[in-house]
Amino acid sequence: MKKLVIVFLVVCIAAVMTSTAQTAKSYVMLGLKKAMKGLYKEAIAEYDKAIELNPQEAMLYVIRGTSKSALGDKNGAFADYTKAIEVNPQEADAYFQRGYAKNDLGDTKGAIADYTKAIEINPQFALAYYNRGLAKSALGDKEGAISDYTKAIEANPQYAQPYSDRGTAKYDLGNSKGAIADYTKAIELNPQFAEAYSNRGIVKASLGDTESAIADFNKAIEVNPQYAKAYDDRGTTKFDLGDKEGAISDYTKALEVNSQYDDAYYNRGVVKASLGDKYGAIADWTKAIEVNPQDANAYYNRGYAKDELGDKNGAISDYTNAIELNPQIALAYFNRAKAYRQQGKILLTCADLQKAKELGHIEAASMIEKHCKK
Repeated sequence: MKKLVIVFLVVCIAAVMTSTAQTAKSYVMLGLKKAMKGLYKEAIAEYDKAIELNPQEAMLYVIRGTSKSALGDKNGAFADYTKAIEVNPQEADAYFQRGYAKNDLGDTKGAIADYTKAIEINPQFALAYYNRGLAKSALGDKEGAISDYTKAIEANPQYAQPYSDRGTAKYDLGNSKGAIADYTKAIELNPQFAEAYSNRGIVKASLGDTESAIADFNKAIEVNPQYAKAYDDRGTTKFDLGDKEGAISDYTKALEVNSQYDDAYYNRGVVKASLGDKYGAIADWTKAIEVNPQDANAYYNRGYAKDELGDKNGAISDYTNAIELNPQIALAYFNRAKAYRQQGKILLTCADLQKAKELGHIEAASMIEKHCKK
């Protein structure tokens, strides 16, 4: 979201230019020039001077906050936006930026409250509607998110991003045709919108239109050869079509672009396992876990591969990690039970079988009858 910060930096400067003393303006302009070069510490020093000369100009605090945010000083940015609001409670940009800071600090509900306040002050604030939509989506309120994306579009019909995100929300709610229409509109507004091409490809693939889906992934990659997700999505579609080598090639390319892309490691591991390369699959799932230690499925799959290779202790350890991360994986309990049984640990076997049965694993009931009834 750095582009968003820069956009508002320019807007804020324009506002300050009309309301501060000439000397303060010169410091602001120096700060802006430095910020545009990425010299945020030096920019903050210039804004400090401007604030010292004119401490009652709310926009100066907003501007300084954006540079602090760009440096990763989230708390410092939050403090500046709050100060701006104290100086001028009708400064919509200050609420907007503080909402952004709250979101970064994990306070999604607080962010929504600030975006709402910004909208109350400026009902045509397209970015505030859009960001509030993102926050609502993060909280699972897809309908609310769609409403806000629509408001953002009404305020700025040429704003491509809300169309794309509205498409994603529609897809999440099962409206695939509506999603495709929104992605298509986003692409019409911005033909270089790689994410919209890739997302439209995902929806098309889910509808069975794989040829058109791959064309969209190809276009996303053409527009942005560094867009790792498009390679990953294309790889998954190729795998579904039976082109396993092509899938591995795409996942590998995704990892060349982004070596920390855990989904690509995970997916490549799945394909390798389907080709009988269990050791290669284990290596990929191990990398996925290194990047994302919360990936329960990677632990489960790695455990299953170890199980098949005869490493029962390693398998049990991985099944256990998977269960700790996601206690609803019935197969993890079931397969751990089988591994325990082969080690002669009957009490542990039966406890896991019972849990698997409770979670709906059909075969667990018959195994309980066979191995756990005296």
